[in-house]
Amino acid sequence: MERELYGYAGKILRVNLTTEEITEQPIWDYVPKYLGGRGVCNKIFWDEVKPGVKALDPENKLIIMTGATTATGIPTGGRIVIAGIAPQCFPEQYAWSGMGGWFGSELKYAGYDGIVLEGALKKPGYLFIDDQIVEIRDAREAGIWGLYTYDTQIKLESIHGKEVKSIVIGPAGENLLRMAIVATANETAAGKGGFGAVMGSKLLKGICVKGTGSIKPADANKVLELRKTMGSPAFKTNPIKESPKFFGHGQEAEVAGGLREYNTTCSHGCNQHCPRLMMDIKSTTWKQERMNQVSKCVGPFAIEWKYDCAWMPAQTFVTEKNNTPACAMMSGAASPPDFTDPEIPVLFDEHQGDEYNFWGPDYDRGMTINELCSQYGVNKWDIIVWLMTWLAMGKKEGVFDDIDFGMEIDVESEDFMKYMMDMIVYRKGYYGNLFAEGMSRAIREMGKEKFGDTIYHQRKSRRLDGKQLDIPISFEVAWGYSAHWNGRGYEGTVPLNTWLPIAVEMMTSTRDAQTNTHHKDTTDYVHAMETDPYGSLAGPQSVIMNETKSELKEAITTCDWQLPDMFWMTAETELFEAATGAGLTQEEIEMAANRIKNLFRAITIRNYDRTRQMEVAEIVPFHRYPDADGVCIDEDGFNTFVSNYYRLRGWDEKTGWPTRETYEKLGLKDVADELAAMGKCPQ
Repeated sequence: MERELYGYAGKILRVNLTTEEITEQPIWDYVPKYLGGRGVCNKIFWDEVKPGVKALDPENKLIIMTGATTATGIPTGGRIVIAGIAPQCFPEQYAWSGMGGWFGSELKYAGYDGIVLEGALKKPGYLFIDDQIVEIRDAREAGIWGLYTYDTQIKLESIHGKEVKSIVIGPAGENLLRMAIVATANETAAGKGGFGAVMGSKLLKGICVKGTGSIKPADANKVLELRKTMGSPAFKTNPIKESPKFFGHGQEAEVAGGLREYNTTCSHGCNQHCPRLMMDIKSTTWKQERMNQVSKCVGPFAIEWKYDCAWMPAQTFVTEKNNTPACAMMSGAASPPDFTDPEIPVLFDEHQGDEYNFWGPDYDRGMTINELCSQYGVNKWDIIVWLMTWLAMGKKEGVFDDIDFGMEIDVESEDFMKYMMDMIVYRKGYYGNLFAEGMSRAIREMGKEKFGDTIYHQRKSRRLDGKQLDIPISFEVAWGYSAHWNGRGYEGTVPLNTWLPIAVEMMTSTRDAQTNTHHKDTTDYVHAMETDPYGSLAGPQSVIMNETKSELKEAITTCDWQLPDMFWMTAETELFEAATGAGLTQEEIEMAANRIKNLFRAITIRNYDRTRQMEVAEIVPFHRYPDADGVCIDEDGFNTFVSNYYRLRGWDEKTGWPTRETYEKLGLKDVADELAAMGKCPQ
């Protein structure tokens, strides 16, 4: 590295928890070639974690990395990535999870771009970073081992001062639940992957940091311009809203005493307010008995789930006249549609969500479930989207008639859900231990044919006048994760032209890709897919574009809701340049994104023997069931789509492995050499 760049703190903190050795490494060993964030995570993992390591082994490295925009004031900057072997994945594989909040910025203020953790402590502890002073402290002496996530953060503030920012695990992580999260303030979490269990396996309760430094961007004027224009910020007042009812995605629930809510932000630097802060909520864990709680994405479905959420193409596909970021839609700051747009009929063709009738409206029950997930430190997706729906469908289909969970199954009962979550988090009895291993493993242990594949006969399509459509009682889609934007299941109203590329994005991932990829394109794509959705190159090209943008979002880092902007395709490059002054061209930064993607691909091939046959077989089964339009996957057509995608990627069509030429064009000759020695690098 000839010169240090702006935007970075300059160092990575390395902590061997077994030996308690603390060292530092220059970030310049990895950037700008790997940009930051997930790019650096991938490189460290490739270099240092070889095949055979398990998620909860001390040899698994937990890699926490910021991006170049973190702490610079750039809108959406402030996020971090956590990566390593993920216990939630089935089978276990290298994966990642993103997190907002303020921890990443504080870490850079303390002088570090990231942390690499290896080994395991001999007794429960936590890491305290005070600028350049780094200490491992006793979690039991501090009184935080065993505490809920909120209480842990508050206790750390009482010990180290209100200015500290923390990431922590709850009882779920301590008890090695495979779906345990890593939590921070404002209910922001690294939710996917089960990295809370990795921290728990290392006996690490949390990391708290206090920094007094600063991060200077390369171009402060550009940062100010971005803050004024990015995401079309409305700069309007943001008052507390009052209502007698809660309204969500097709949900409506009475609220005793009325609802007060406020739109807030989830990350340092953000100029939008998309999360909903519900005020004065009944609490079952908080000593004051009332609390405020942030409601995001899947959380409201614990309140009521009669219908899947509706969808309009304008949420995914845009035109120059109607191009609103998702965060503005969520916050209510979206501008009214421009009805002079000739694509209006395409954009606003509403797709009504399927009728499922899982549970009726109960605001207190839903918010209690959300609170318990957050406080225990459990992934809400596994509880709300998978466990609860499975219990609801399975009970109606009679598959639990001979099962005794210790309490009558009733997902509409707050007491039952409290009982189930307590049993799982604290691994009580056979079923507590079973479900602590995650839904994918539990269902296979019980018998997948009966407890996973039994058909639920009460799903009705409102797109097809109430026609009954088959769906299995388990919403598992791939790699041990529940359905999400897959054309069936949760947020499953999207049609073929939308779920088809999403299926490929998940196929080449190791986890649910749509929590950070959020597939987008223009209406030109919609029209190109109309006559031949499987054979058109528009589909694979759209996948590659979205994956490229996703890699940039997780490396630079930027928000997964504001970008990509289909009519500002240089946005990520401009953000990176404003932060670093690196002088990378659009072509160079897209090459960096493809380098990061192909290095990830190399990890899955070397460490987990990934092949085309494996990943196609993983993604197809759930899509054999009909979508909301009654459409099932065409398996021959899907294989055509995959072949076109591989070819455009520069991957061998038979195996799905990148060719030597592809690796070498991306500056990964050493990767090609290692894979070639294993017989896994086609010429």
